[in-house]
Amino acid sequence: MMPTLIFDIETIPDVDGIRRLNELPDDLSDFEVAEFAFQQRRASHGNDFLPHHLQRVVTISCAMRDASQFRVFSLSEPESNEGQIIQRFFDGVERFTPQIVSWNGGGFDLPVLHYRGMLHGVSAPRYWDLGDGDYADSRDFKWNNYISRYHTRHLDLMDMLAMYSPRANAPLDDLAKLMGYPGKLGMDGSAVWSAWQEGRIAEIRDYCETDVVNTYLVYLRFQCMRGHLDAAGLASEQAVVREALGRIGAPHWEAFLAEWTET
Repeated sequence: MMPTLIFDIETIPDVDGIRRLNELPDDLSDFEVAEFAFQQRRASHGNDFLPHHLQRVVTISCAMRDASQFRVFSLSEPESNEGQIIQRFFDGVERFTPQIVSWNGGGFDLPVLHYRGMLHGVSAPRYWDLGDGDYADSRDFKWNNYISRYHTRHLDLMDMLAMYSPRANAPLDDLAKLMGYPGKLGMDGSAVWSAWQEGRIAEIRDYCETDVVNTYLVYLRFQCMRGHLDAAGLASEQAVVREALGRIGAPHWEAFLAEWTET
């Protein structure tokens, strides 16, 4: 079984970068610097969603399924800084060469990791292999790599299900709930910055972890739809997830399992 790695990132405004680019005075608080950037963005784009290169990564959560187990983990502040978080993610790609699965990873998560990784001197040769690398199987990467939109070594599930048409995109939360999965619990991406300012870093990590498990469960339905799993295989894989989350015993997984109505 090829390892499958589902991932999601959470970000906050890069207040240091915003200060530098706009030559803002040092006595402005982080909140004021971020508000300055939000107001600029609203004036220019009609929303306060900052550009990818000004998104500072504070958590990457992952769900890993291989032949032996299913596990969920996070690379997160304060245990690691941004550069270490991103490097450890790409180190995992280097070590396992997994299929990676995301929800809008091609539109947001990976471009953010590209820009922020370069800022920190991150190395990711396996990830960037387009068939010209020094690995024994590099030739295969010409036809199926992590970068090309229509390859499946990175599967942006949202993008593929929408037939690569943004007008057809569906929210992960809606789709998960329609399938009987919990969906988002207690937080969404718009609340991350305020949670960060209040020191609720663990809640951000927990939210990100539940997002990757929702993504994995929707991915299992996709695998069933395209004939890679039958009904018995789907039920078996879902049971593996339930058992793994139950063993962790953390409050956010107890809440997640309580909301999981699909059987």
